Amino acid sequence: MLTLLELLKDGRFHSGQALGDALGVSRSAIWKQLQLLESELGLAVHKVRGRGYQLPSPIILLGAKEVSKHSSSLAWPVHVFDSIDSTSAEALRSIGRGCAAPFLVLAERQTDGRGRRGRKWVSPFAENVYYSLVLRVEGGMRQLEGLSLVVGLAVMNALRECGVPGAGLKWPNDVLVGQKKIAGILLELVGDPADVCHVVVGIGINVNMQSAEEVDQEWTSVRLESGKVLDRNQMIGRLNEILALYLERHRSGGFPAIQEEWEQGHLWQGRAVSLIAGANKIDGVVLGIDRQGALRLRVGGEEKVYSGGELSLRLRKEP
Repeated sequence: MLTLLELLKDGRFHSGQALGDALGVSRSAIWKQLQLLESELGLAVHKVRGRGYQLPSPIILLGAKEVSKHSSSLAWPVHVFDSIDSTSAEALRSIGRGCAAPFLVLAERQTDGRGRRGRKWVSPFAENVYYSLVLRVEGGMRQLEGLSLVVGLAVMNALRECGVPGAGLKWPNDVLVGQKKIAGILLELVGDPADVCHVVVGIGINVNMQSAEEVDQEWTSVRLESGKVLDRNQMIGRLNEILALYLERHRSGGFPAIQEEWEQGHLWQGRAVSLIAGANKIDGVVLGIDRQGALRLRVGGEEKVYSGGELSLRLRKEP
């Protein structure tokens, strides 16, 4: 099936006979594989009598060599999967098997992609970036302070370089364009965070996606914002380089070295918000973040600080 996709990925018409000859199978077998492409991978295939079969637009598939070519200054091993439950789940399994960090797991699609608070991350085939980087962290909690915010800053800058100048941050780990989500970050820890542990840096970026009925919030993509189809290999390579630079700044100077830059990229700085914590709602105005990456709010004339993985921030009407 994927061999057939390699022949169709140029977006041009290919006759059933030509496809069958190239793969050494009958036209009937080609028809069955085309049905699988549509049913299993969710790809639309145009069928025109007398011309053959064509994808709606060309597809650039991911490749470890192609990603590495665009991030030649790094030696991170890259593992690419056609389809997987989630890149972060595979990263965790790889840690359990003793794979040495750092390494990167990518996929063309995820069947069980995860966001924050257990939400599903919609992951169509060959359209977006599903990315999990495994890091070994030594030196205790200081190396973890504000880490998800550091990753968000790297993602924001990669998006801006790729033609989305309006990309900005939303505490704690979303990247938005206006009020539409374009990327999200999810970190998972394995081991002792006070000593030596592994961190799985999960990143999802909407790249070439143009429609997704399953998404239950406002969203956008690089293609919708820029009007261009992006080579995801190139984007991932550049993201790797930018992320490596920010991780080194964080390692050497801690989160305070990046705090001010993060606040400059925060779209909701000074905005009236509601902070949702379970069944509780706290209304306030965003003052910024502290030296550990926690949210600073003005609540009832006082400054209060909030942090935690289950918190959610929402805009409200200005007071």
